[in-house]
Amino acid sequence: MGGKLIVFEGVEGCGKTSQMQLCAEWLQSLGIAVILTREPGGTELGLDLRRLLLEKAENKPIAEVTELLLYAADRSQHVAQELKPNLAKGKYILCDRYTDSTIAYQGYGRGLDMDLITQLNSIATGELTSDITIWLDVDVEVGLARKRGEAVGLDRIEQETIAFHRRVQQGYADLAASSPTRIFRVDGSLSKEVVHHTIQAILRAHLKELP
Repeated sequence: MGGKLIVFEGVEGCGKTSQMQLCAEWLQSLGIAVILTREPGGTELGLDLRRLLLEKAENKPIAEVTELLLYAADRSQHVAQELKPNLAKGKYILCDRYTDSTIAYQGYGRGLDMDLITQLNSIATGELTSDITIWLDVDVEVGLARKRGEAVGLDRIEQETIAFHRRVQQGYADLAASSPTRIFRVDGSLSKEVVHHTIQAILRAHLKELP
């Protein structure tokens, strides 16, 4: 059985972490070797980059293109060190965010040049794309309310304006419309169990080698 890259995407508070864990447990019950990882922060270098990108530092703003380049650096290291080696070993990788996040957040959210983002994504990934991307679609205000209810404070991205997060949401909608055979929308407002079973059905329908 060949390795597969399954990416979970969505706005803040969409439920990616919970659904990735449930999906990992299900796949492991089928005898499949699973790796859980994330961007940014899927490597030791990535953890340092994650801190730089997400910690809120007063009077120390990160320039928008700098932010884009830091995400690209994190992705390049992640692909080389974790994704490609584990895919070559036949493992299933469940990844919290990948290239679509950059398009949605830095492209739609920040308004950066899409050609530049496409070029950087290509360089960072070596053309490695997801086999399936699960887009957990929730209203941005619902998602942010979930994040505010958590014990930890909001990070730098989560503290952006509602308008920013709505642009990100539109980015995901446009991406799903343009890539219907790779990106699958799942209603993230439904119960955790219903969302999980919907994801199972998607994976079974499109990964024929699943037992």
